[in-house]
This record gives sequence, structure tokens and C-alpha cells, in this order.
Amino acid sequence: MPLKHAMKTIAYIAASLDGYIADPEGSVDWLNAIPNPEQSDYGFADFLSGIDAVLMGRKTFEVVQSFGEWPYSKPVYVISTQLTDIPQGYEGRVQLVSGPLQQILERIEKETGPSIYVDGGTLIRSCLAKKCLSTLILTTVPILLGQGIPLFASSDQRISLTHRETEVLGAGLVKSTYTVFPSSTPEMP
Repeated sequence: MPLKHAMKTIAYIAASLDGYIADPEGSVDWLNAIPNPEQSDYGFADFLSGIDAVLMGRKTFEVVQSFGEWPYSKPVYVISTQLTDIPQGYEGRVQLVSGPLQQILERIEKETGPSIYVDGGTLIRSCLAKKCLSTLILTTVPILLGQGIPLFASSDQRISLTHRETEVLGAGLVKSTYTVFPSSTPEMP
């Protein structure tokens, strides 16, 4: 079922120039290798201030846990069929959810508001396949990992996007924002 028009589901993710979001072991340590003398978050805090909730996959949650400091002040939902309990220290910060993706998104919208940040490669691919992603913000990092976990996997589905803007950030990062269309043919304004 395509996305309801009022709901905004936004994927905000970084990938290597060759399309990987993590190395073969699932690590994103390579992101810390980018020179960042100003310690910029490249607009991530501004982005978070405009969303109502975060929906992430279990593997992404595990990566975020490894950061040490919890980066979210908004409600966070973790979609998982494997987790049955919230890990110690994350009570009150995280809610576990499972079930059909569209129903989960509708629940989150009802509980928090219409702007939902979806994070994690598998979840983003699922949102694209189910036609429930409205915006993709992709930051391309000038590094070639050679192998790892790809952002986009093989698919027999063609998905049209419309470019909205591109911004070059420090150290040569390129952040592009796209509107995702729910069919293979973009609707014209």
C-alpha cells in the first residue's frame, strides 16, 4: 500500500562512493576517518529537529548502541522480529515494534506525528519496496570500501526519484535529497 500523503517518511543515510553503508562486518568506523576539524554534524541535528520519531532496524540499533552516547531526543522505535526485550539502559528510550511495515508507520504517526526518520539499509530497502518512503537524503562519502553491506540490493522493481537539491559538505561529502515516487512513473505537478 503506498504511503499516505500526510505522512513523511525520510531516509537519511551515508554511503561510500561505491555504494556501501558498512564494511563486511557491519562497522561504520570508516565514517570517522573523514577529516572533520570543525567537528560538524553536517546538518544532522537540524534534520533531527524537524522529525517526530525514528524507526530503525535491529542491526542499526546495535550500531547506534556502540556509539556510547544516545543521539536521539525523539521517540525511537526499533523494528525487529528477533529482539524480545529492550536492552538494559534503553528502557524509556526505545520501543520494540514488529508486524507489517505500513501498520507500524501508521502507529508511529498516530503516536508521534507525521515525520518519521527511517534508518538502516534493510529498513530503507523495505520502505522503497513497499512504496512508503517519501524522501531519500543520501550523503556520499569519498571513500571506496571495495566490499561491504550495500545500500541498494538487486531488485526487479524500478523506483523513480526526483532530485531536489545537492550540497557539498566539508571533506568532499555530497549530500543529495530526492523525492521518492510511489510508482515507476513520476507524477507531474
